Formats: sequence, C-alpha cells, structure tokens
Amino acid sequence: MIKVLMIEDDPEFAEILTEYLAMHDIEVTNYEDPFLGLTAGINKYDLIILDLTLPGMDGLEVCQEIAKRYHIPIIISSARSDIQDKVTGLELGADDYLPKPYDPKELLARIHSLLRRYRENGETKEEPKDLEIVHEMIFHHGKALSLTPAEFDILKQLIQQRGKALSREQLIHASRAMSIDSHHKSLDMIISKLRSKLGDPDLIQSVRGVGYKLKS
Repeated sequence: MIKVLMIEDDPEFAEILTEYLAMHDIEVTNYEDPFLGLTAGINKYDLIILDLTLPGMDGLEVCQEIAKRYHIPIIISSARSDIQDKVTGLELGADDYLPKPYDPKELLARIHSLLRRYRENGETKEEPKDLEIVHEMIFHHGKALSLTPAEFDILKQLIQQRGKALSREQLIHASRAMSIDSHHKSLDMIISKLRSKLGDPDLIQSVRGVGYKLKS
C-alpha cells in the first residue's frame, strides 16, 4: 500500500481526498498543523501532498524543510494562483504543483506518475541523520525529541561540537535554563535523561575529568 502524508488545513477537502485515495490502495495521514506534519516521521511515507496556506508556517517554508532533509516526492496542492508561488515551490524542491480546485482523479494520476518516475530513475528516500537541529527542535532519526529547555540547549551544544569533549562548565554555560552556579549533579541528571530519550546510552559519552562528548 502507498502511504501518503498530507499537510492540509481544510478538513473537508482532506477527507474527500483521503476517502477517494483509500479506494485506490493509498493510505493518507493528514495533519492540519504543519509543525505536527514535520514531526510525523516523514521517512515512513512514500509521498507528500502539501498545501501552501497553513496556520503558523507558510507551506513554501514547509516544502523547503522537507526537501532539505528528505528525498521524497512532494506535490503542492494549493488554491494560491500566483505564478511566483508555483515557481518558488518547484525551485524549493517540490516535484509537482496542482492548483485547486481539481478532480481527485487528477491527483491520483499524478501520484502514480510521480512514484513511477522515482522508481524508474532508481531514486530512493534518504535515511534521516541520527541527530539534526531544525529551528528550535532536535530530530533523532527523523523523529522530533520532546526536550526541556535545558535538555535542548545541552544536546544542541553536544551536536554542534560533536566528537569534542566539553567540560561541565561549558555545557552549563551553554544552557539558558541553567545558571553557571548549577550543581554538576543537575547536569548529570539531564545527561541521564537525554541518554534515555535517545535510546542509546553510549551516544553521549562521559569523559573522565572533563565532562561529556557526543559520539562521532
């Protein structure tokens, strides 16, 4: 079964497309919120259907973020008629642009055409990086981590200095949520929680007499 991620804030339109595509062995998961769509584990889908007019984040920015981090077909589905939106969307990494309103049959045809083209060209989706910083979020193998402000700041510093041993003072100083007078045990607790959330206790390594480093 083909799995499609749709980011569309019109629930009625999304339901029409979802029901139609389901009749043709295509499973659609829709998110009205673009931020939720970006954290939905994009690597498990075969194709993206993306609206441009979205709450809180412009669809063109969403397109750019997806194209930058994943190798996956993107169809922009939008009522915005400005030719510049179409040009920009394609330049940012979209593979097709379908102006609303349209018949779901046309969308189905374009999905099959696009997936067939990817297969014929031997194109495959790239696996996401093990750790990646995107705006104010950190992704682990393509999935957003739920982090406290202190956890985010410390993990961000470890990622940016990957392979380099950082002292406890450096890590505490890098966190906006911790003071330089914070006890080292507080840092140790945060590291412990990060190891648990990462699911790999060896990813953040202790460096005797210094502090911690992220395994390179």
